Amino acid sequence: MDWSTGAIGFAAGVLIALVTAPVGVSGAVFLLPVQLSVLGVPSPAVTPTNLLYNVVADPGALLRHRRDGLLHGPLTRRLNAGTLPGVILGAIIRVFAIPGPTVFRLLAAALLLPLGLWLIARTLRPTTTAPPAGPSPRTVTALAVAVGTVGGIHGIGGGSILGPILVGRGIPVAQVAPAALASTFLTSLVSAGAYGLLSLTGGDNIAPDWLLGLACGLGGLTGGYLGAHLQPRIPERLLRLLLGTLAAAVGALYAAQALS
Repeated sequence: MDWSTGAIGFAAGVLIALVTAPVGVSGAVFLLPVQLSVLGVPSPAVTPTNLLYNVVADPGALLRHRRDGLLHGPLTRRLNAGTLPGVILGAIIRVFAIPGPTVFRLLAAALLLPLGLWLIARTLRPTTTAPPAGPSPRTVTALAVAVGTVGGIHGIGGGSILGPILVGRGIPVAQVAPAALASTFLTSLVSAGAYGLLSLTGGDNIAPDWLLGLACGLGGLTGGYLGAHLQPRIPERLLRLLLGTLAAAVGALYAAQALS
């Protein structure tokens, strides 16, 4: 990695985390196309590199949430209980089964695009009925297992999927954001370790691009801390619109990539 590639990775990490951290998304889902299209990271090394970004970047936002007393709670524990085993399964699937990226992109687009648009519409035109009750603990854990598996396969952390679903089910963004980021951090840490062990099998491009991952992660560390600092100052309605817009944008991006 030369200095210009590192500078691009750092700048991308700062900008992405600054926008996504307030709503509990690490930003790895947006870093993925930058790595593939701009920085030329090969597959499957792009997945553990993305996970390394999460490991380095997320503590900035988590530190801010911890200072504000928002980090610990039952939602965080439930998400971690589901995503940790799921992400190990996802890493094994990614290395040995190597599912086609087109299928994943279509599935992600089919989920995130309508979910994001629904969240935007619901925020702009709220219904007069009572807000929905939050999902049951069993539902949260099952959802976390599924999202953890997807995150382990594609290195996206899962916050971009978990966040809109949980907020759409009536949980405030201020509660979802720290829990989703904590889950993303722990699952990325475990999954990155799993990829490190799997790289010992001798497969090509399984280990992350360490220098690039660190450069992007340091940018995300800076942007994430600033983004989490801004969150309490942003109205709940605007946070919901931002989360819905991010989900819809990611879904549209994946749909365009899958159909191109």
